[in-house]
Amino acid sequence: MTYFNQVVCLECGHQQEADLYAVTCSVCGSAWLDARYDYDAVASLWAAPLSFAHRSLWRYSALLPIAEPDPEITMSEGFTPLYRLYQYERIFNHTPIYLKDERYQPTNSFKDRQAALSVTAMKQAGIKECVLASTGNAAVAYAAYCARAGIKLWLFLTSLVPVEKMREVALYGAEVIKVSGTYDETKHVAAEFAQRKGILMDKGAKTIPAKESMKTLAFEIAEQLGLQQHPDQPGKWVAPDWYIQAVSGGIGPIGVWKGFEELHRMKLIDTMPRLGIIQAAGCAPMVQAFQRDQPQAEPVVPKTLIHVLATGDPGYGYTLLYEAAKRNNGVMLAVEDGDTFRAMRQLASRAGISVEPATAVAFAGLEKMFTDSIIKPGEIVVVNVSGHTLPAESHILGDQYDKYIVDLNIDESHAVMDDQEGIGAALKHLHEQVTTIVVVDDNPNDRRLIRRLLKSYKNYRVYEARNGVDALDVIADRKPDLIVCDLTMPEMDGLTLLEKLKSDPQTAHIPVVVVSAKALTAQDRQVLEKYSESIWTKGGFETRKLVDHVVETLGHAPLEVIRKQTSKREKITEEPHKHLVVLIEDNPADMRLGRRMLESAGIYEVIEARNGREGLKAIYKYHPDLIILDLMLPDVDGFSILETLQNDPHLQEVPVVVVSGKELSDDERENLQKHIHSIIKKASLDRGSFLDIIKDELS
Repeated sequence: MTYFNQVVCLECGHQQEADLYAVTCSVCGSAWLDARYDYDAVASLWAAPLSFAHRSLWRYSALLPIAEPDPEITMSEGFTPLYRLYQYERIFNHTPIYLKDERYQPTNSFKDRQAALSVTAMKQAGIKECVLASTGNAAVAYAAYCARAGIKLWLFLTSLVPVEKMREVALYGAEVIKVSGTYDETKHVAAEFAQRKGILMDKGAKTIPAKESMKTLAFEIAEQLGLQQHPDQPGKWVAPDWYIQAVSGGIGPIGVWKGFEELHRMKLIDTMPRLGIIQAAGCAPMVQAFQRDQPQAEPVVPKTLIHVLATGDPGYGYTLLYEAAKRNNGVMLAVEDGDTFRAMRQLASRAGISVEPATAVAFAGLEKMFTDSIIKPGEIVVVNVSGHTLPAESHILGDQYDKYIVDLNIDESHAVMDDQEGIGAALKHLHEQVTTIVVVDDNPNDRRLIRRLLKSYKNYRVYEARNGVDALDVIADRKPDLIVCDLTMPEMDGLTLLEKLKSDPQTAHIPVVVVSAKALTAQDRQVLEKYSESIWTKGGFETRKLVDHVVETLGHAPLEVIRKQTSKREKITEEPHKHLVVLIEDNPADMRLGRRMLESAGIYEVIEARNGREGLKAIYKYHPDLIILDLMLPDVDGFSILETLQNDPHLQEVPVVVVSGKELSDDERENLQKHIHSIIKKASLDRGSFLDIIKDELS
């Protein structure tokens, strides 16, 4: 049973009745609510050793707001291993150092704890759809658990989320919206989308189930340390001297700190641990505020390659961690990306532990803490390890995962958080992009014809199925807004498919438009009039009328035929004959030379980018006619930029000219030539040949 008996506002202290689904404080309106329990009752319950029959986080359900797991959702999440890192103990001449290995979670990260409780709460509340903004790990966890719960998940991710994670969430069947903006802008767009569609948006650490789930890390660490350090005292709980974790928004250590506080309140542990909060230097608003001894953090623009940790505005979550760190002499440190990748390699090569960059940030911070003598001899150290370097196998979906992902390119001039007009325009476009239609026809030519016809008018997502049997699988997977269906098909004909769809509560509401050459009997017409929106005879109608009917059935405003465009170029010149070129070069002298040569021709408008990140931002913003790319850049190198372009169907066709001083290996040259035609060595660059190559690429 659960001993959940109260909700307290963390900002004003107001107390209200226990409510798992409480959203805001009834007095001050704050979204930062905290669950409280009958601690005296739980203390007496946990004074004796807990049963090991339940080896998951649910063994601690007495201090969780949900009494028991849903057998259809749970995957035995939690109770991950805690073990010594002897190799690092020798490197730093310090004992003991422990790893809390969250890679053993169902989707390899500690965010499975959050997803398990949050999705269970959603299912109990009858939620059918959910919106989430994420930098990666939470996206994978929620996608997996929502798939088990039968909840449709709309995932909003920044365009810099690693390809592997996008591929994985697409595999789980989530609706993926890739936003060309920062994570904080992505959260804002997701919130607006959820509000307009009337869908629940999960707000992470602000929600009771999410924050409470992270307490279980503290409970497990204290119980496991007790077993390892005091095997002769069953039931003894032990807190470490240090708990270290790399953070973005901070939900992990916020929950962990609360868990240790509850154990201390119940007198199950004698002391509280010190928090070691580590951030990537390119996105460290918490560290910057902590160093200035400020309880509120100022937002920053992320400039780190560790995209999972790229939260520029931690909000009130930082205030909670600031208070926790100050209370017990904790620290907040920033580490450079280079140190992170070195720590990642060292952990694998010296200790056999393969982790993702976000975890390597914690180990780079651990090294810094030893170097600066922050950790004292004999202190017990626990580091949170979450996420493997290979979270998804590319062969599962190959390179076709992108067809399940919607790109939402926000013009940067409209990306400011208070520009409702710009966000509104983006969401209006998104509403069309996420509309899904399934075309069912055994004739591939007819399928393609209808798909092309629909997409020439509207930017809908159109999927194909060759017969009724295939259609049932596609419909169950994609949950379309409308179905266009033939009647005469092998294995299962259209009439049988209609009857199956309308008899299933999950699909009965989906409108079906019949397009067929079949001669209809009176009985056929009776069935079709009952189950379909309309009947169209192949070859007997104007194509535009069919499209208008589909658009009207979906409740969208009919539009004239539009030329498909994936990204609106910002108007930067009044001279329409000029070609727009993005020049990505970190050397100022080479940048000036390239710009002068281009502008001297009189037909090029040049956008400068001095590193890879600026280059990608300019490419997404302006959708240029051509890209000139150096390979050796200080942050994102040219090879990574090319890979990004090739993985984005909206940018694959933009010509790229490589101008670089790098000596290319045979393999590098071969890989480059798969995607581009022109490679120019800086040493041999001259104006005439350079402009000739540019002209050829644009012709």
